[in-house]
Amino acid sequence: MALSLSGVPALALSEIKREELPAPSTQQPQGDDTEKTVPLPEATSPSTTEQPDETTPADSDDTTEPAGQARPDPDEPAPEVLYDVSQLPPDVQKLRNQMLEVAKSGDIEKLRPLLGMGDDMTQLSLIAVEGDPIDYLKSLAGDEDGQEILAILEEVLSAGYVHLDAGKPEELYVWPYFFAVPLDKLTGPQRVELFKIVTAGDYEEMKNFGSYIFYRVGITPQGRWAFFVAGE
Repeated sequence: MALSLSGVPALALSEIKREELPAPSTQQPQGDDTEKTVPLPEATSPSTTEQPDETTPADSDDTTEPAGQARPDPDEPAPEVLYDVSQLPPDVQKLRNQMLEVAKSGDIEKLRPLLGMGDDMTQLSLIAVEGDPIDYLKSLAGDEDGQEILAILEEVLSAGYVHLDAGKPEELYVWPYFFAVPLDKLTGPQRVELFKIVTAGDYEEMKNFGSYIFYRVGITPQGRWAFFVAGE
């Protein structure tokens, strides 16, 4: 699904409301006012950085990040970019196909049985989500039926993917692969793939931020939908 960079975009993927993100920078990109960019988190000033609680040991090993937030170690080689979905575990293939079918149906309510419940509930935000998960997804879209979110889901799942932490408890298959590949390492063809999901303005903002922070999907080898989040 290509975006029109002149005039009104076919689907304003980067205008999605994301309540979990801080307000974007007040600096506006030059050019057409109709083009918006992904709201990016602002860097925390060292002078305002919250000091650790004295009651919490500084060397505590409780550093596990939410599934949709943790990224591969930047000092490690980038994971292989994969496209052959036939090589996915059967349960992963099944869930991905179900998600694509729902996205193409235009009925976001059909995602409900795929989201899980309780501890197996899909992570939809980097902060806690209150209320009904489908209502929350609709609230992120620019249309009242949430079809913009379905369009994003389809585009993300149609991109290449990466296989992270193979053989470990946190093993995941993640779409799109931009989540795990440094943006400054992308080739020309890979940037074309990226621009199917975000605008060129978004790309420049993400480079300044240091990583891809638009929507990504994670699926466990057992076929559980781990997360569908944006932000950092």
